[in-house]
Amino acid sequence: MPDPVPSAASYTGGCLCGAVRLECRTEPYRVGVCHCLDCRKHSGSVFSILAIFPATSVTVTGTTAQYNDRHFCPACGSSLFGTIGDEIDVPVGCFDEPNRVRPTYELWTRRREDWLPEFDVARRHESDRPGTGRTEP
Repeated sequence: MPDPVPSAASYTGGCLCGAVRLECRTEPYRVGVCHCLDCRKHSGSVFSILAIFPATSVTVTGTTAQYNDRHFCPACGSSLFGTIGDEIDVPVGCFDEPNRVRPTYELWTRRREDWLPEFDVARRHESDRPGTGRTEP
């Protein structure tokens, strides 16, 4: 599937101290809620909400540190993005305007805490998403 057409608007964001900034110059492929152990540890919460972009559409300014494929600000410790192949996942909390995106699916629901309220999403997956498609309804 080809990369999405760049939009006139971009998604911007960054770390807590402002040393690292991100600009995503297209609409995300997909936005999802993940309950997997990796996302829990990376976010420091019981789930993470990630917007997935083509790597070619994301510009990072400032210096990041990394552990495996997870990048963070070495000054303030903010989680900033992960890389998986030719995609970059950005925690929605990094965005200057996080309300501009909305999750449409949920991953690793078998690890989901039972006290969480239901999220208004179109699909739920017990573990990883099936297939390799870029988008999710």
